[in-house]
Amino acid sequence: MSDQRQESSAKSMEHRDIQRLLDAIAADSADPLFVKDANGTFLFANAATATMMRVANADALIGRRDEDVMPAHAAHFARLSDKSTMDRGEPLSFEGDFGGRRYQCRKSPWRDVDGRVIGVIGTAHEILPDQPSPALFRENQEMLDLAQAAGQMGLFEWQVQAETVRLSPNFLALYGLGAFDGRYETWLASIHREDRARVVDLFDHAFATKSREAAIEFRIVKADSGEVKWMEARNVVFYDDRQRAVRVVGVNADITQRKRTTLDLLALADTLEERVRERTRELQAENEARKTAEAALRQAQKMEAVGQLTGGVAHDFNNLLTIVQGGLEMIGRQVATLDVSPAAIRIARGRDMALQGVQRAATLTKRLLAFSRQQPLEPKPFDANRLVSEISELLRRTLGETVVLETVLAGGLWSVNVDANQLENAILNLAVNARDAAPNGGKVTIETANCYLDQAYVTTISEPVKPGQYVQIAVADTGIGMNPATLDRVFEPFFTTKGVGKGTGLGLSQVYGFVRQSDGHVKIYSEVGAGTTVKIYLPRHIGEGDIPDHAPRTADTVYAVGTETILLVEDDETLRAYGIDVLTELGYRVFDAANGAAALEALERVPDVDLLFTDIMMPGGMNGRQLADEAQRRRPGLKVLFTTGYTRNAIVHHGRLDPDVHLISKPFSFDDLAAKIRAILEEAPG
Repeated sequence: MSDQRQESSAKSMEHRDIQRLLDAIAADSADPLFVKDANGTFLFANAATATMMRVANADALIGRRDEDVMPAHAAHFARLSDKSTMDRGEPLSFEGDFGGRRYQCRKSPWRDVDGRVIGVIGTAHEILPDQPSPALFRENQEMLDLAQAAGQMGLFEWQVQAETVRLSPNFLALYGLGAFDGRYETWLASIHREDRARVVDLFDHAFATKSREAAIEFRIVKADSGEVKWMEARNVVFYDDRQRAVRVVGVNADITQRKRTTLDLLALADTLEERVRERTRELQAENEARKTAEAALRQAQKMEAVGQLTGGVAHDFNNLLTIVQGGLEMIGRQVATLDVSPAAIRIARGRDMALQGVQRAATLTKRLLAFSRQQPLEPKPFDANRLVSEISELLRRTLGETVVLETVLAGGLWSVNVDANQLENAILNLAVNARDAAPNGGKVTIETANCYLDQAYVTTISEPVKPGQYVQIAVADTGIGMNPATLDRVFEPFFTTKGVGKGTGLGLSQVYGFVRQSDGHVKIYSEVGAGTTVKIYLPRHIGEGDIPDHAPRTADTVYAVGTETILLVEDDETLRAYGIDVLTELGYRVFDAANGAAALEALERVPDVDLLFTDIMMPGGMNGRQLADEAQRRRPGLKVLFTTGYTRNAIVHHGRLDPDVHLISKPFSFDDLAAKIRAILEEAPG
């Protein structure tokens, strides 16, 4: 900070102060002498320079550049020589023609008190016909050294033998001297009495040791105000041939602020120990926060690993469940054709029990896929308030008479763009959990609100969550609450605090997976004996939207009877056989293939295929999406229905089903497949 103030003080010296000093020095010089700043602007020039440049007088040069007074080519050369001098930081000598005369020129870098080059100082000597190689006059060289050493701040010159002092106007201002008689003793009297002897000793020692430079810091008492100021003096001593000190040229700078800063630093040092202790406490707190974040990260990594495992298990189970469910439904359709008998009744009862088990297993696999974020979502913009209102009556019947349900809906709630069915399931799961947490009855509150997750909050979350506007749906209960150990595992699949047979442990994990797959965030607050609140944050949708219509399924499925042709592609032989039986029973003409290459060959043989029904994940280097793209390229307008046990970004991206894609997830029932295919075939061309 002090160096900056010194630089600022140095640059504050007005150009006229320099000019007055240099005018006095160069008054008797018949050779050109000039000073230019880094931009090439003349700050000082004597009369000889004006003559050389062929202008009226020296004042005509001040504030102007070479381009203003010289031909373009000559001005260009002058600027190049200036730049070379400043870049190298060394004197440059050359010969040049000015006004029809030949001059030997010398330019030297002009430096400030910090040694930085801020311009050039130049001298010249006319080359007369009888003086082809003149040397620069010693006076000019000394003058050049003086200008470089003195700089542009508070300049003074002390004629040692005569004991006279010349001070620049800026120097007089620093010392508060309105009038000055030019005597050395008068200047010395301005120095603080406690520092005066040190200044005298400095010069005495310099003279005795023939030192070239002398620097010191001391205090002065301003003559006009009595104010005490700190000065830094840098001096250059000149000696005559007999090694006597004859002249001292120096610069004084006000360093009062720097001294004050030093005192402040000393005061700061007195309290450093306390600051160190305070910082130590902060570091300890940061270390604890880091440990917490690392624990959260390990938890997130564990959840991700479990999700990948459960996704793979769900895929295999869905294939198996499709076969089992298909076989049971086939048995059921055959039993219906048998005569009523005790055996037929037992077969039907056994079939129904097995089918219920399949349906429960299918529900579990769907929840596993939800947790692993591999379920295909069909998001649409809608109003969450409307959804909560519509399911409130269902929730009241589900929760029972001992639980009071209250909804608090925010006015002006923003829209969200998520899968409405999955959000409904999530709210149902949370409400049922809330009921189970209050076995003796209590209150469940569902509340909506607009909120903003800022950067400070999202940085505390181990999972990637973007800051911004969110719609919050909170489900709170007055139940028994959870301890911290339970909270740490609450989202893990199959983890439950309920008794045996009373819960699968997949409810909250399904909620977690759905919210994360929807780019949202879920947070649980709980305290033993004080209840639990689960807050779901879903990103705000910019735009208008409403809850999509869900057409109720009728009890009776209208089966297809017609001549449509379906190409079935499935690598699992048992599943392919089941698909052929179902589609044939539904009245369709069916061709089948085990992989993509075989399907394309079949497509070439069968000219009138109406629908491609293909699994997504298949061996052979071509998945279902790639097959569909190639098939539609060959047969524009060909309709496609995909099926899968789970998805791997073939038709689902960022957890969302691609637009205009039809999908039936495994396991599917006979009725589901019949309705889906009929709807696609009767759909108008896009």
